[in-house]
Amino acid sequence: RLSIITNTPAMLFDREGNLIADSRRLISAGRNIVYEELPPPDIKSPVRVFFEELYDTWERLFPTSNEFPPYPISPLPSGNDFEEVGQAINGEGARMTRQMADGELVLSVSVPVQGFKHILGGLMLAESGNAINEAVRSAQVTTLIVFSVTVVITLLLSLFLARTIAAPIHILAEAADKVRLGMGRRIVIPDFSNRKDEIGDLSVSFRAMTTALYDRLDAIEAFAADVAHELKNPLTSLGTAVQAFEQVKDEKSREKLRAVLVSDVKRLDRLITDISAASRLDAELSRAEGETVNLGKLVEGIVDTYETTQMFSSIVFDLEVPEQETFINGLPGRISQVLRNLIDNAISFSPEKGHVVVRLEKHEKHVEITIGDDGPGIPKNKLEDIFNRFYTERPKAEDFGRHSGLGLSISRLIIDAHGGSLIANNRLAVEGKVIGACFTVILPK
Repeated sequence: RLSIITNTPAMLFDREGNLIADSRRLISAGRNIVYEELPPPDIKSPVRVFFEELYDTWERLFPTSNEFPPYPISPLPSGNDFEEVGQAINGEGARMTRQMADGELVLSVSVPVQGFKHILGGLMLAESGNAINEAVRSAQVTTLIVFSVTVVITLLLSLFLARTIAAPIHILAEAADKVRLGMGRRIVIPDFSNRKDEIGDLSVSFRAMTTALYDRLDAIEAFAADVAHELKNPLTSLGTAVQAFEQVKDEKSREKLRAVLVSDVKRLDRLITDISAASRLDAELSRAEGETVNLGKLVEGIVDTYETTQMFSSIVFDLEVPEQETFINGLPGRISQVLRNLIDNAISFSPEKGHVVVRLEKHEKHVEITIGDDGPGIPKNKLEDIFNRFYTERPKAEDFGRHSGLGLSISRLIIDAHGGSLIANNRLAVEGKVIGACFTVILPK
């Protein structure tokens, strides 16, 4: 009955160790028949079967070193074959782990069978360890499957990350190295902006940086070419005058040549000074930190300086500044440099007793400073050319070479560094006639 309830094979022995009953044996027609229940059919997936075979192969190659006493195999078992049965007959319960020839473990426990104040025999329950082994094996196979799946997923993610992150970064690094080594006129940085992620932002920044770098290099090359061209003219004139001075014997002609030499030397000195200032300006603008500037006070102070000097007593200044104070963030020294340069130009082009108009206008997001004169104006096809380096368009009465042609170029560079713009136009009368030039400085608030 105990064997039926627990589904565990049981053997009952008397005091002499003789087998009295065995739950696995059926007595029929005088023959002993041993029976065992077969396990239900095991349906497993091919993946699990593969990993179980892999696990079994590992176990065969690296077997465990647990050693247990062998389980006695006999057609008719006796209590003497089992140590734990002897202990049970002696009145003590016992348990034992044994191993079959095929490695299967058998767990057994024995207890004494007692009558009234004496022991009648011993009962042994034996259970195969296959269930435990199978449970451990199943858990370890499951762990192996999970580990393998994790490794596969990790490898796939690594390949995915290598393709989507590492590869684009490597491409950007190669392009950056080409730019650093100067391999090519304009190295194109790959565009990953369609990715909409950090790598896309990085590629956009790289492209903008290299574009600015190449533009700066082009500007430096153009500046060097312009400088060489501008220096060549006075040097050529100076060389010609020196050669002529050696050949001319007339003192009057020599005096004229001396004047030419002095003029060319002064022109060279002026060019070199302005070129040096222009070359340093860009670096200074990038390093300087802006401050709050009261633009109305600044404009009033500059105009007041011109009005108090007697050098331009014939010029009339018309100043228009709003009553409300106007503040911007910028470099007051550089803004003053721009305004002085524009006012100097207006004065040089204005006729005697002409007017120079200086107007400050305040708008919602920006301010405008307009400086106009009563001069001849600017040809329409030269409204942008006048901002080129070394371009000069001076009054006919003014001596040649007195200006380097860098003033307006430097002024626009300063205003651009402030995030604004410098525009040239002409002042027009009602009938459309040009009555002077007009420069407009636009600065953000």
